[in-house]
Amino acid sequence: MQTNFTLAQLADPAIRDSEAILRACVHCGFCTATCPTYTILGDELDSPRGRIYQIKAMLEQGGPPPAATVKHIDRCLSCLSCMTTCPSGVHYMHLVDHARAHIEHTHRRPLADRATRALLARLLTRPATLRVAMLGATAARPFRALLPKRLRAMLALAPSHVPNPSASDRPGTHTVAGPRRKRVALLLGCAQRVLAPAINEATIRLLTRHGVEVVVSRAATCCGALPHHMGQEEMARALAKATIDAWIAEVAGEGLDAVIVNASGCGTSVKDYGHLFRDDPAYAAKAAHIAGLARDVTELLAELGLAAPVIPTGQAVAYHAACSMQHGQKLKEPPRALLRAAGFAVREIPDGHLCCGSAGTYNMLQPDLADELRARKVAAIASTGAAIVAAGNLGCITQIAAGANLPVVHTVELLDWATGGPPPQALAGTGADSAAPGA
Repeated sequence: MQTNFTLAQLADPAIRDSEAILRACVHCGFCTATCPTYTILGDELDSPRGRIYQIKAMLEQGGPPPAATVKHIDRCLSCLSCMTTCPSGVHYMHLVDHARAHIEHTHRRPLADRATRALLARLLTRPATLRVAMLGATAARPFRALLPKRLRAMLALAPSHVPNPSASDRPGTHTVAGPRRKRVALLLGCAQRVLAPAINEATIRLLTRHGVEVVVSRAATCCGALPHHMGQEEMARALAKATIDAWIAEVAGEGLDAVIVNASGCGTSVKDYGHLFRDDPAYAAKAAHIAGLARDVTELLAELGLAAPVIPTGQAVAYHAACSMQHGQKLKEPPRALLRAAGFAVREIPDGHLCCGSAGTYNMLQPDLADELRARKVAAIASTGAAIVAAGNLGCITQIAAGANLPVVHTVELLDWATGGPPPQALAGTGADSAAPGA
């Protein structure tokens, strides 16, 4: 793609990087076939190729973008399916992140939109505040019909019961009974520790059972992914810096073999810290080091080898590959192989490359498109005949569970159960927790 940036514009490292991405695009259109929003809307402007053209024009012109451009970029899920499809290696993730930061700094959104985005960025990245808000959501649920659409979408995703704080939230070290094979830091996740602490509990049990010492740091609270994908770069970097500093302190102390993330959306961001801080002389080296240590929990378990299951499982599991896992981190086989090693019969979901509609805050900011994507995903899951749905990202689990008639659990919860842990709470009373073949 030909670009027309001025020399003054190219003096900006962010523009320079985006120009290189734009020039890699050859207009082939392969990306349109795998883009969820183009599949639904059929509008070229809501395809990756169409958005690339709009981003090019926006950055070349500088200043505030047209409202129509903002609308089409806002509709992008950042699912990165286009990156998996692209034969030219266009790094769309970095391009659209730059576009969103540009929009955030130059475009003035309507007051309600600004308020919603600010609320989400501050609420979802602060566990204590989120817990209070979730308790308040229970009281607000009867009045849901009176609220604006986006607030209704938020309430619909809020759990009917907020779990009590977990012991896994406490900073400290979870040691192993036998020989130590690895020492890792675990990112608890800002929303995950409030909404689904059982995921972190299962992760810690599973890792320590496999000889992995797990460190939980009080300061490593949030990876910064949610504000980053809304273009709120300053907040994202501040959160990421605090987390990087906490982990670097562990590296300098007893050392770390890996930084483990069990929410693939967060994992994609942590693995990209080197790019996020590439121009920060104080953090570039530290961020790149942490990015190099980052592993999804299934990556580490695949390296170590899963212990033999201690109960007969055999249930048919529909594995939902989160977009951030399969497209962002290019991790496809490890979760499936681990589930099979644990004795589950893995069922593939038709059109598994398409997003479920969660995408961080997307299902709250674009509820209509998110609902349609969820309906398609739930129908595809139902066609597998599986008894359980497994996924490696809390956002996907929450999104799918809101429309599915099957229990939706994290992959580590099933692996923990098979190798000696308790059954996942979501399976209680469903019949899927019986240790009998269901394939």
